[in-house]
Amino acid sequence: MNPFSKFLRQWSQSVSLDEFVEYWDRLESVVVGVYRQKMTLEAAREEFEEVWPWLRAHYGAWEGSLRPLWRETSTGDQPAQNDPFRLLLAYTRPEDIEGNWTAMQRLPAAREALNQLILSQSR
Repeated sequence: MNPFSKFLRQWSQSVSLDEFVEYWDRLESVVVGVYRQKMTLEAAREEFEEVWPWLRAHYGAWEGSLRPLWRETSTGDQPAQNDPFRLLLAYTRPEDIEGNWTAMQRLPAAREALNQLILSQSR
């Protein structure tokens, strides 16, 4: 779990947002682990196959709230032009992440948007 998101979530009033963030944390761990080759594709597959469909099914509920937030972020030193969540959820298997620098560049924008959403829901 991202430590800053964990810190922010202590004031969260939204169980469904907390659940979404928990699943996103798990997907992010798989992306980073596979990219950095600290997790084998075989080890990543089970976790990926659990969290990816769940996130695909539930992202629509948060997409509208996250859109204005990710648009204020950057990816690869450029303002985010595309939804980092949709781009990451477009990968359908861990092999799509292996060596994929574009996937890694999307993670900070998604995380920043999530943290901003957590803050806005906590007020």
